[in-house]
Amino acid sequence: MAGGAILNPTGNGKEYPGKMTMFVFLACLVAATGGLIFGYDIGISGGVTSMDSFLRKFFPSVYRKEKEDTSTNQYCKFDSQLLTTFTSSLYLAALIASFFASSVTRTFGRKWSMFGGGITFLVGAALNGAAKDVAMLIIGRILLGVGVGFANQSVPLYLSEMAPAELRGMLNIGFQLMITIGILAASLINYGTAKIKGGWGWRVSLALAAVPAAIITLGSLFLPDTPNSLIQRGHQEQALTMLRKIRGTDDIHLEYADLQAASKESKTIQHPWRTIIHRRYRPQLTMAILIPFFQQLTGINVIMFYAPVLFKTIGFGSNASLMSAVITGLVNVFATFVSIFTVDRLGRRKLFLQGGIQMFACQIIVGTLIAAKFGTSGEGHLSKSYSSGVVAFICIYVAGFAWSWGPLGWLVPSEIFPLEIRSAGQSITVSVNMLFTFVIAQAFLSLLCRFKFGLFYFFGGWVLIMTVFIAIFLPETKGVPIEEMVLVWKAHWFWGRFIADEHVHAGGAVVEMADGKHGGGTKATATTV
Repeated sequence: MAGGAILNPTGNGKEYPGKMTMFVFLACLVAATGGLIFGYDIGISGGVTSMDSFLRKFFPSVYRKEKEDTSTNQYCKFDSQLLTTFTSSLYLAALIASFFASSVTRTFGRKWSMFGGGITFLVGAALNGAAKDVAMLIIGRILLGVGVGFANQSVPLYLSEMAPAELRGMLNIGFQLMITIGILAASLINYGTAKIKGGWGWRVSLALAAVPAAIITLGSLFLPDTPNSLIQRGHQEQALTMLRKIRGTDDIHLEYADLQAASKESKTIQHPWRTIIHRRYRPQLTMAILIPFFQQLTGINVIMFYAPVLFKTIGFGSNASLMSAVITGLVNVFATFVSIFTVDRLGRRKLFLQGGIQMFACQIIVGTLIAAKFGTSGEGHLSKSYSSGVVAFICIYVAGFAWSWGPLGWLVPSEIFPLEIRSAGQSITVSVNMLFTFVIAQAFLSLLCRFKFGLFYFFGGWVLIMTVFIAIFLPETKGVPIEEMVLVWKAHWFWGRFIADEHVHAGGAVVEMADGKHGGGTKATATTV
């Protein structure tokens, strides 16, 4: 950098020459479709498990309990561990797959990890659509999980590496947008297939997962690899050509030099899984674990997995419950656009904090509304107007999630790791996300039966904790080049103590720290020598 560059968490990082090119936009759009497979599965599972024909064939005991139960307890109608194993088996498979995906992503590049995820998801969709028994159903779910693990590991990395620093947030959130579109499409499909006479609508819902799988599988074949990955794998000339193409300028030597410096550092690391636990990576590792952990404890997957079941349980009819899931799906999609258009202007912290406050308030209100009607006994009935009120506050909650923890839970971990441990770090993010998705999916129905309306207060309490955590410990990362992110951590009032001066590299720069107190206002000055 000539003279010096100010890197601060309010967003002014080193600025590389270049612009948003149509090539980058299309590449990121195609890559982001990897989110469709994850979103489709989240949306399809709850709808299928509320269909009588599906329950009769695979979970007859749950179906009988539902039909024979004369109790009017609205909290405990669907308490079946076998049924939740169907839903949550995918997430356990994704957890394990993400560790293998790390090696594939690092060794062969991001695009081939996406391709592998798409193919595996395609096979899983075929098995589920043709399922004859529970075993076949769960094997299919496991293959779907492997596909999700590979896609979720590689897509956010790809988007963060391809995007110019000043637009990284917007382009990366394309992944979350595709997740929300997948959820909405699944909800609409469930609404339609539930009306199919003959009881085979669930097969259509499950088999149509092949469509998003085919999109990412075919799309990945045409994707270019990122300059970061090409350099890391020794393809220097290709990386230079690709960088020139994606930035739309020949003046890319400064960025290329920084990528080479990061690659040189990464090649000294033989064992990224051992390296990532070193003290100097403590800030990034903490975020890679806690952000996906907190994301799941917002309670969002309770709403999205089981929206049809949840609405049916709190007094909606079967079709009405599926329609309510469509409504929340629409809110999810449109609210994600708010994040797309504001994340690179307002920054990550403001969206996290505003969304957290909104979600906290809605969880408390929804819990109180349900408590007022059902109490602890679960006895009661919701009128149409009262039910509409519950759905309205759930929609406000979903909107808060969709412009904060939803997209930022994938964006921030994908942009904070240095190249040498980036694949390993993303695998940790995915595996923690899937672990707690699995735990909550497996436990939710039992928790609803036991905690009753208190379950909403439980998740509300966690939203309060995570909002305070973000306020204190997360520095602003908008506009900072991905290979210079270490300066943000070094500048932070708390995390700076973990990073020695000799571990701070800004494209061969010596870093001089300026005074500062909090994540939002510190500065790191990098002066070229």
